[in-house]
Order: sequence, then C-alpha cells, then structure tokens
Amino acid sequence: FLNKFIMSNFVFYDFETSSSNKYWGQIIQIGAVLTNDNLDELDRFDARCRLNPGIIPEAMALIVNKSTPKMLKESNLSHYEMVRQFVETLKRWGKATYIGFNSIEFDEEFLRCTLFQTLEYAYITSTNGNTRGDILSLARAANLYYPKTLKNPVNEKGNDVYKLDKLAPMNGIEHGDAAHSAIGDVLATIGVAKLISKKAPSVWKASMLTLDKTQSLELIKKELFFCTNEYFYGKSRPYVQTFVCQHPQYQWPLCFDLKHDPSPYLNMPLNELEAAMKKQPKFIRTVRHNKHPVIMNPSYGDKFDEYKIIGTAKLEARAKQVRENKEFAEKIQSIKNSEAEEKEQNKSQEDLYNEESIYSKFTTAEDNKIMPEFHSTEWDKKIQVISKFKDERLQYFGKKLLYMEKPDVLSKEDYNLIHKDTAKKLLSTNNEKWNTIPRTYSEIDTLRAKFEKQGEPDKLKILDEINAYVEELEKHYSSV
Repeated sequence: FLNKFIMSNFVFYDFETSSSNKYWGQIIQIGAVLTNDNLDELDRFDARCRLNPGIIPEAMALIVNKSTPKMLKESNLSHYEMVRQFVETLKRWGKATYIGFNSIEFDEEFLRCTLFQTLEYAYITSTNGNTRGDILSLARAANLYYPKTLKNPVNEKGNDVYKLDKLAPMNGIEHGDAAHSAIGDVLATIGVAKLISKKAPSVWKASMLTLDKTQSLELIKKELFFCTNEYFYGKSRPYVQTFVCQHPQYQWPLCFDLKHDPSPYLNMPLNELEAAMKKQPKFIRTVRHNKHPVIMNPSYGDKFDEYKIIGTAKLEARAKQVRENKEFAEKIQSIKNSEAEEKEQNKSQEDLYNEESIYSKFTTAEDNKIMPEFHSTEWDKKIQVISKFKDERLQYFGKKLLYMEKPDVLSKEDYNLIHKDTAKKLLSTNNEKWNTIPRTYSEIDTLRAKFEKQGEPDKLKILDEINAYVEELEKHYSSV
C-alpha cells in the first residue's frame, strides 16, 4: 500500500508576488527544485520577470521580497514568458508531488489563478497523477507528536512561530541572504522537510498517505478511528475521531470527536441535534481531505491527557457506537445540507470579475484542448485561436495577454477597450479589490513615516524608487 506512493519525485516550489491578492496580484519570481523521494536535488528552475502593464505592486510586498522597480523593469522575461517556461519545465519533470511552505493556502492558489489567466489548465498540481502536500502543516504536526522536532521562535503570546525566515536559521538551515527569494525559500523548505523525515519519521510516512485526496478519504473511512490535528489560535490541537459521513456539498469527511460521549447525541431529534452542533466545544469536526491532513494511528491520542484519561478501549467502543448508527449520519448530513443551502442563498449576488471567477465554473474539455494551440501559434495568428474559445472569460484573458505582450496585434477597438479599463481600475479612488495608484501612494506615505522612525535608510531608498515607478505609471494611464 505504501510503496505504491512513496516512489514519487517532489517538486518543491515558492513564489514571490507583487501582492498577497491571488486574483489581482502577479507572480514576479518562481523558484522550484525537483527532488527524488530521498529529497536529493535532481533539477531546478529559477526565474524572475517584469511586472505586467497595469499591475501596481504593493510597496511592502516588494520590500519583503527585496525586489526593486529597477529589477522588475529590467528582467529579460515577461510574466507570460516566465509562466510558459515554468509550465514546460513541469511537463518535462513529469508526475510529482507538489510541495511548499504554506503552499496549499497561498502559492498553489496563486498558481491556479495565474494559469487560468494565462490560458493554461489551472489544476496541474492535483490532476493527472500529480499530488500535493504542505510542509507547514507537516511541521506543526511533527512538533505536536514529537515536541522539539523543530526549534521555533516564540511570540509574545507564548505561541510557536512558523515563519520560514525565522524557522530555518534556528534549525541550522542555510537561508542567509536568500530569505524571501523564491529559490532561497525552496531550499529552506527542503531543509525543514529533511529534518521532519529524520526526526519524526512516522509523521513523515503518515503524510505520504494523504497527498492524494481520494486516498486520503479512503484512509479516513477505512480506519475505525484515528488521530489528526488542527491548528488555530496559534496552537496545534489533537483530535481522536471517527468518520460519520461526507459533507453533502463539499464532500469533506465529517468526523466525531471521541473525547465526547456519543450516547446523548445519537438519538437526539433533528432540531435538538442542530442546536447542539452550534455549541462549543464541537463534537463534529471537518477533516479537509484535499488539503494534506496528517492522519496518525489513534494510539497517538495517549500522548494527550484528554484522550489518555478516556483510554483506548473506551475510545474504540465510542467509535463503534458512532459507526453503527446510520440514522445519526443521515441527520448530520441533513443539518449540513440545510446550512449549505442557506449559505448559498445569502451569498452576495455581486458580479464576479473574470479574474475572480476561477471557481465559479470549470473550463470545458473543448476549451482546454484549444489552450495549447494558443501558446504554439505565432503572435499575429493568436487572435484567430482566441475566437475559438466558447468561454468568454478565456477570450477576455487571451486579448489581455495580447495587450500585455504584443499590443499591435490587437484591433484598435480591442486595444482601446482594455487600455481604458486598465486605466480606470488603476486610477480609481474607491476602495477596490485590486491595488490602485492612490492606495499605493498612501501605503508609501505610511511606510515612509515608519521607516524614518525606525531609522532604515535602505528601505526608504526602495520606497523612493517605488514612488517614482508609480508616478511613471500614473502619467502613462492618466493620458487615456
């Protein structure tokens, strides 16, 4: 069972971005390292690109990843070219497990939106035999089950801090000047992965079984009970649970936390059960099987007083009680279904912009087949390919790519339309979802005051450069 999945290569990857907003920001640097299952490096990809026309970087994002406007202007690659090179590299590397540090919540989301907007299939990391994992959740699990696997800095609340630039040096991992450069962060992530696999091997092995969401779900359903962990309010918390049912809409496993005696809940009338589910502490928990949970043997519950007191025999008996009560599972499903329907009705009806619509509907198989043709066709013929897309979002992204890469290929009408829309977005004085020129000026002023007070002349110098860059853009777009 194990061997089938262990012999996989890993792609460790990291992005530096112009903003933390996945729909409206842009990747400006990509670092990726291909390793074998022993975590030895086999190949690497390291590239930086220019900013797209119409992208205003967040000043603080540039300061954190040490990118100056000069670097962003002088790179020999456009954003589209860098993404193309990266996708071609991944195809050459073949099937792999994609892994990063907080990548499932951040980098991978950014990648999906980027691929969607550059006419690539968005889900390359989790389809066609590829799987995904996250070293951040693994680090938290390793420290929970095997305290001191990693040394952590501690914040003022006394909680461990899991920030790569702090974690790496404390654990003797070379990070140095490379912190917040994409490739530097990738190498540090591999360093953390090696420590976990060496010092908490059972956590590492368990994590290899949940990289694939289908396999992860099978495991949760198959085991009578298991131990997993969640992280909130700055702490990792263990839960010994048993599977009840899948969420009727999101398909996530809903599980019963066995520190509660299930007896009072099993035969409760529906409305009482619904009220009980709203109270804390929760007895029904969600395991997001598609987000690389770490599923451990239930005996790990003995490490934690609340489960140790109950004892394995009692936990097992409780798990059987829950598992044998099909009616209870149906009630839970029914309650969750009503919740989801209500949420759906209350969802704001505001129109999504194309950039934000990746999850509102999937691109069709027919359109996915046209995408490679768009990339392989000469620039002056790409407009014909764009017209083949049935999905209007893809036509919009196609024209936007032409606007950014080869504006002279667009008809005057299309060019003006996109140019005016870009100008309107950038110059807006409203509180928009994307970064605007007025907002950036205000951010620069706030940061300037802060860095003057802290006496940080280097950062003030970068701010001046960013300010000059934004002024140039303002001049360019104000004339529209």
